[in-house]
Amino acid sequence: MIFRKNYIKQLKKFIDKPQIKVITGIRRSGKSTVLAILKNELMQSGVPEERIIRINFESFNFQSLTDAKLLYSYVQERIIGNKRFYILLDEIQEVNDWEKVINAFLVDFDVDIYITGSNSNLLSSELSTYLAGRYVEISIYPLSFSEYLEFKAEYFPSDSNRDFTYYLRMGGFPVIHTVNYDEESAYKVVHDIYSSVILRDTVQRYKIRDVELLDRVIKYVFDNIGNTFSGKNVADYFKSQHRKVDLNTIYNYLHALEGAFVIYRVPRYDIKGKEILKTQEKFFVSDVSLIYANLGFRDRMIAGILENLVFIELKRRGYKVFIGKLDTVEIDFVAEKLGHKLYVQVAYKLESESTVKREFSPLLAIEDQYPKYVVTMDDFWKDDIEGVKHLHIADFLLDESI
Repeated sequence: MIFRKNYIKQLKKFIDKPQIKVITGIRRSGKSTVLAILKNELMQSGVPEERIIRINFESFNFQSLTDAKLLYSYVQERIIGNKRFYILLDEIQEVNDWEKVINAFLVDFDVDIYITGSNSNLLSSELSTYLAGRYVEISIYPLSFSEYLEFKAEYFPSDSNRDFTYYLRMGGFPVIHTVNYDEESAYKVVHDIYSSVILRDTVQRYKIRDVELLDRVIKYVFDNIGNTFSGKNVADYFKSQHRKVDLNTIYNYLHALEGAFVIYRVPRYDIKGKEILKTQEKFFVSDVSLIYANLGFRDRMIAGILENLVFIELKRRGYKVFIGKLDTVEIDFVAEKLGHKLYVQVAYKLESESTVKREFSPLLAIEDQYPKYVVTMDDFWKDDIEGVKHLHIADFLLDESI
């Protein structure tokens, strides 16, 4: 089991603090593993195992506990004496009225609570209703490039072919990097993950009846990674295919996909006006392998795929991410965190003087002193220009100072 140190570091800051720790992320991104590592950390710090109650509601062993009252009774029977207990609940959304029983645990017992869930809308709505101000959310993502290298060192230390290009083609779901899958088999595994997410966290959760339409919306989004568009663009596309689709239906489907952590919406930000714009956002996926598993790997999508990798890395590092607008030009990413800001342009390669100008000029036009990066897959052209740094994407993803 690989120690996913960045997430454990975040969780350790809140051990024995009064907030409920809510761990969210797409299915199979590693939430259960993080809980298992946390349990080991608690035991190593001196907490006896019998004071740690861990339940995975997707396990058949705990199917009977998906009723709130039965779950309360199960936990109550195991809390003995006046010592603090630690409750670790995996995929809490499987429990009916889960938010009420969590609130009861806080009221009735001396406990430190950690829960995971695979649907942000479910968690945010119920938590805001019953537990407002009493929780902290920690987002789990598929493997970063740095974590992928740790997996490679553990499982395939002698395989020199598992470089950045391999990560680019295979994505970051942990299960893919613990077994020696070929590309076809890996994409089948990812497609099975995708199918589970779509069925359980979108279709069932939101009672979607037109699954075929949902699938077509997803494929449209995947095929337009890195492009600005809106729900109206999607509706217009279907209209061109002689299929009339209600605009609200499109927005509802996009909202459901966001809730299941399949896609992330990125708004546009006017750098001069310092305001968020309401049109022409972008969407990115939680892991690029989801695109390949549905559409195959297409070389023409490489620019959008690279943008996707950079976007998710910025999210992993806790940045709020926007698409930048500066007069008539676009900055791929404006990222903000705790008063710090950085700007990033992403391109495949700087193959000509005009490409260099296109990527560097928007950043050079920004009149502030925050860091600015052009990120590409160039192995040889590495010049910085007037303080704008040029990095290979692998170096950008591994640079812990960013």
